[in-house]
Amino acid sequence: MTDVSLTSCLSPLTSKEDTICAPATAPGGALGIIRVSGPDAFAAVSSLCSVCCNTVAANTVHYTHIVSSEGETIDEAMVSIFRAPHSYTGEDSVEISCHGSPYIINNVLQLLVQHGCRMARPGEFTMRAYLNGKMDLSQAEAVADLIASTNKATHHIAMSQLRGCISSELSRLREQLLHLTSLLELELDFSDHEDLEFADRTELLQLAQTIEAHILHLAHSFDVGNAIKNGIPVAIVGAPNVGKSTLLNALLGEERAIVSDIQGTTRDAIEDTIQLEGITFRFIDTAGIRHTSDKIEQMGIERSLAAAQRARIILMMTEPGVPYPDIPVRDYQTVITICNKSDISSALTPHPSAFTISAKFGVGLEQLRQRLVDAAPKTADSDVIITSARQHEALLRAHESIQRVIDGLMAQLSGDLLSEDLHQAINHLAEITGNQITPNEVLGNIFRHFCVGK
Repeated sequence: MTDVSLTSCLSPLTSKEDTICAPATAPGGALGIIRVSGPDAFAAVSSLCSVCCNTVAANTVHYTHIVSSEGETIDEAMVSIFRAPHSYTGEDSVEISCHGSPYIINNVLQLLVQHGCRMARPGEFTMRAYLNGKMDLSQAEAVADLIASTNKATHHIAMSQLRGCISSELSRLREQLLHLTSLLELELDFSDHEDLEFADRTELLQLAQTIEAHILHLAHSFDVGNAIKNGIPVAIVGAPNVGKSTLLNALLGEERAIVSDIQGTTRDAIEDTIQLEGITFRFIDTAGIRHTSDKIEQMGIERSLAAAQRARIILMMTEPGVPYPDIPVRDYQTVITICNKSDISSALTPHPSAFTISAKFGVGLEQLRQRLVDAAPKTADSDVIITSARQHEALLRAHESIQRVIDGLMAQLSGDLLSEDLHQAINHLAEITGNQITPNEVLGNIFRHFCVGK
């Protein structure tokens, strides 16, 4: 049989009338799972095997043989039955577990297409779950984050979002905004009755400021979430030849950077990652900071300073007799001072708070690793962390709207003007969960980044 073409089956918009199929596991494994979902899922799978999916009980698994239209046995398989609405997509669904041979997987998909299915687009199963009310948009995005999670921290955040922590938080904010809106609109409805007062403007202002602070707190959590998701950036900075590249190699456990006694060897930032206690750190070995007339080296130094500004943690490194570099440090950055080369000098006079290490012989590195873990952003189980740029942008727009409400309350603007900004704030928050009508292009932008089969 010929390969099934994925691209030939794509359409601009998903149709819930179609029955879709796709591999739900990555190629190359001993086993492969093919997911089928839609109104004809049971009929399509029943045509390939001896299991009558329409009559067997839901949530059951059945042993069977997959047979071609010519009567040839393609594979032995297990078929799992899920009836709507109790399935991942909320539709009638079947999962076929067979051997992971690409030949077998492709032949089963080809047979499903011949019996009325079409190949699913990337993310279409999760899109159907959203459209059928099985999850909101923030939870759908969490599915992709969960699949992409590479350490304990990113897995924890994705699981928290999948359980609906963002949805719950935004639901509370939405109720507060609706309450504020209703009070203002009641005043408009009864504006002819000057003796009626539904809320004191001072109380409205306090409520709006509380909501504004909460939205801003969620927006600021994106900095932490983005760092955890992509690796916490750690810049190793210092004068030339203090051992920055040696330290990077020692932390990574490999010869990643060139080590030389010649000053100015590192001309560009070198990046690599390690995991410590389930947290990913992205180390940046920078060019030695000094005054130089070498234009190429000067470009490397400028990049070093830029990398230091982007880092959340700065390893400020020196050796006995060499001063620390004078670089600006931002409020959100943690600086860890290090005095290297303890193996060649017993009369160290480092900064009082500095770690004394020997990067060459590994002395003090375990304590340094623990200090890095301690300096990493911490999240509690109750914390709501934003990791999606789309969600972050929506929160910033909501913050702008509620800020206009606060300014309007302080300026004694009329309730109709304030109400318009409140509605905008509610709509911006609704963009995160999809609780309002969302344009097709927004949905497509979210789900097109999923893998096929999810």
